Amino acid sequence: MAELPLSIGAALNVADLPAYRNWLIEGQRDLEIQDFCAPEVLLGNWQDLVAHACIQLEGFEGRLGIHGPFYDLPLDIKDPELAPLLARRMATALDAAAALGATQMVLHSPYRTWDWYNFGNNPRLGNEPSSAEATIERVHKNLRSALTRAEAEGITLVIENIEDIDPSWRRDLANSFGSGAIRLSIDTGHAHYAHGATGAPPVDYFVSDAGEMLAHVHLQDADGFADRHWPLGRGTVNWHAVFRAIAALPQRPHLVLELRYAADIPAAMAYLSREGLAC
Repeated sequence: MAELPLSIGAALNVADLPAYRNWLIEGQRDLEIQDFCAPEVLLGNWQDLVAHACIQLEGFEGRLGIHGPFYDLPLDIKDPELAPLLARRMATALDAAAALGATQMVLHSPYRTWDWYNFGNNPRLGNEPSSAEATIERVHKNLRSALTRAEAEGITLVIENIEDIDPSWRRDLANSFGSGAIRLSIDTGHAHYAHGATGAPPVDYFVSDAGEMLAHVHLQDADGFADRHWPLGRGTVNWHAVFRAIAALPQRPHLVLELRYAADIPAAMAYLSREGLAC
């Protein structure tokens, strides 16, 4: 259990590092580099981007992660011709993470709003798996090589909620691997959207449900209607409940502001400082 205020960092593109370099290094804050989720980066000269990031991060000793690929590549891909594309993107992203010295890579949850309403509509029939079981089987198959590589490199894959309504599904998925290299991520704005739009629990419930499996948090404010990525204090997330839930955990997850505009970081930090939640 930690005491408030908590130290937090940011999720940034490499181009934003010069503006926040001193802030990151002075506090040795958590950092997530987000460029490596983009197909054009992973298909291009990502090595030069890594080299540039390393120059900007001279003196940085905080905890470092990257956002992994997700565009058009759900973890539960079923098509056997498309699944190898996911494996290749994962391999390249892990190459970049290893070159950076990152210890985390964020992945997106495979669970959709549709699943919440339809998994029960397709129960187990004979020896065939249910829809829910089949999803877990496909994710295991599709992540097999990435997990082996992550374990070897000391990189933890953290699965972030996207449309998730029941946070326990993602927790059960992560636990099903039986590996310390797969843990959970929470995006506060995604959880708040799901709470407001689809009846999911409030954000602090997502934190409490994840418990000891929570290794990473995207901090962004929203209105319960859309994925706003507003600075904290601008929306309607109950931040006192969220930070109390995080502080009650036995571990300290990576905590990073993931805002639509990096220029909003000072406003978010000012709000959190005034409320005694983060520094």
